[in-house]
Amino acid sequence: MGRRRLGRRWSTQRWRRHDGRHPRRPRHRKRPRRHLRLTSGLVEVRLAVKETLTCGLRTPIVGFTMAGFRVRCLRVGRTRGASELAVRDADLAKRAGSALVAADERVRVAVDDLGFAEAELGSDATTQLRETLVEVRTHLNDAFRLHRLNHDPMPGSVDEVRARNLRIVQLCESAEDELERHTTALADRARRVRRAPEIVAAVRADLERLRARIPSAGDTLDRLAARYAREAIARVDGNPAEADRLIKFAEHSVAVAEVRHAAGHREQASVALEASTTSVQRAVSLLDAVETFEVEALRAEAMLVALVEECRRDLAAALEEPRSRRVADVVGELQAALAAIPQAGVDTDPFAHLSRLREARATLVAAIAAARERATDLIPLVDHVHHAIRDADRQLDVARDAIAAHPGWISPEALTRLAESEHARIDLGHFLGGSMAVITTTDQDHRQQVIAMAQRVASLASESLRRARHDIEALRRHGRPLGSRSRAGSLADERRIAG
Repeated sequence: MGRRRLGRRWSTQRWRRHDGRHPRRPRHRKRPRRHLRLTSGLVEVRLAVKETLTCGLRTPIVGFTMAGFRVRCLRVGRTRGASELAVRDADLAKRAGSALVAADERVRVAVDDLGFAEAELGSDATTQLRETLVEVRTHLNDAFRLHRLNHDPMPGSVDEVRARNLRIVQLCESAEDELERHTTALADRARRVRRAPEIVAAVRADLERLRARIPSAGDTLDRLAARYAREAIARVDGNPAEADRLIKFAEHSVAVAEVRHAAGHREQASVALEASTTSVQRAVSLLDAVETFEVEALRAEAMLVALVEECRRDLAAALEEPRSRRVADVVGELQAALAAIPQAGVDTDPFAHLSRLREARATLVAAIAAARERATDLIPLVDHVHHAIRDADRQLDVARDAIAAHPGWISPEALTRLAESEHARIDLGHFLGGSMAVITTTDQDHRQQVIAMAQRVASLASESLRRARHDIEALRRHGRPLGSRSRAGSLADERRIAG
């Protein structure tokens, strides 16, 4: 019988022929669209995971395509940072090379300047520049050595090369600064030597003007001596005489400079000329101090009058502030400072009185502020004091009752603390004067001290009670009923247990 095509029927397992054989699968079967989407998504996930593992990252992937994009951004950022660092290192290397060239050229110029200065001023005037050149050359040798290390076939790591370049720049800049400072000073000195005749003429003119100011300074001192105390003008009393001595010394130095310059000894002439100019400047400052002192003394007197009025207002306000021992002491000091001020125009020292009043007034302001702060704080009241004393008595009574109820059971340490507490309570009674009513009339410091003493009594009593309870519990654990032994036997057993 020839083969005939049988019909198909639906099965819950699969498609089957009526004869039980599987149907032939078609060669080309089109996959569903959703399967294609899932396949593309898996490919994207694999690509993202591959790129993530290649970069050595361990970050979780959120999404398919965004994970790969995130990895690529990080890779680009790292590359950009490395390139910027390489550019900075290249700029630093160029800067180090330029600094080496500039420092070497500056040394050459300084050597030329040294030769000219020695010919014009002498060898003694160029000693510092010569020593500086030796030190600078040592530093430059170190810089060239570091430069050679950077250009070796194996210069080391990038950090080492960068550190060497930074050190080269630092050495070259410090060398140029030192040479610039010494050569500038030497150039100024050589300029003064060249202008020696002009400087001599200027110094002589200054000496004439200063000599004319000395009598005026003496008259100013006479006026100051008639108005102020000798202690006040002591710092300017000898200024005219000192200025006259400096003027004479400057005249002598100028004469020596002229003689040495004419003889061709320019170095010696320069030294004498510098001494004369220094003396003139010092004399000018002394005479100016005399004139300035008179103005400063008048200003101090005006300020003293205003400060006296302010201190008197502060004293009046201090009487309305909370009473305190510190405020009372400071008020007394300020009143004494005010009483020590003499009348205006009489032998006085306005500077000393002004400083004394300022100090006393500042101390009073600080004391008043402290008193106000204490008044606004939680100040212990009388009820607090009574409560502290009652608490101390209660603790002491409890300790006494506990120890008295167990004779022979208590250790010497507990008895010692009880005795100390009783003695502290006796001291507290003596401090109070034997009456609790005294507390109401005492100040805040007294109340705080009473509270501190009461707290000590309570602390000692509590310590005694704690030790007594410990002793009682220790003996009860060893089967010692109350009253079973005498005091001596109990103490001996306790020492044996403790040992």
